[in-house]
Amino acid sequence: MNQQNQRKHILIIEDERLIGELFVDYLAPEDTWDIELVETGEKGLERMRAAKPDILLLDIILPGIDGYEVLRQVKADPDLAEIPVLILSNLGQKDKITRGLSLGAEDFLVKSDLEVDDIRNKIKIILKKGRATKV
Repeated sequence: MNQQNQRKHILIIEDERLIGELFVDYLAPEDTWDIELVETGEKGLERMRAAKPDILLLDIILPGIDGYEVLRQVKADPDLAEIPVLILSNLGQKDKITRGLSLGAEDFLVKSDLEVDDIRNKIKIILKKGRATKV
C-alpha cells in the first residue's frame, strides 16, 4: 500500500494563536496528516480555495468574517462544498450548535468539554467517512 497517497491535509482556522498551536502540536504526531494553521476567516477561505484540504477545523469567533460565514461560503462553493468541516468553539449554546450543523458542519465540539483524544478521534472518523455531502 502506498503511504504517500494517504497523507491528509488538515486546515485549522483559529484566531487564538496559543490554542491553534496547541491543536497543531497535539495533532502533529499523526504521521499521515499535514497540518496548517491560519488565524482569520479570510485567510482560511484563501487557503481552502488554494489547497482544498481534506478537513477544516473551524473556530466560530474570528476577526473579520466569523466561522459561520466561512462555513456558509465553503458550503456554497461547488469546489469546496464536499470538504468536511468540524467546528471547534467555546460557544456551547444549543442555538449556536444548531446553526453550525444546519450550515453543513459535520460536527460541533465545544472546546471546554473536550478530552485531548476527542478531536483526534473525531477527525479520524470524519476522514474515514470521506468527503461530506453538499447541503
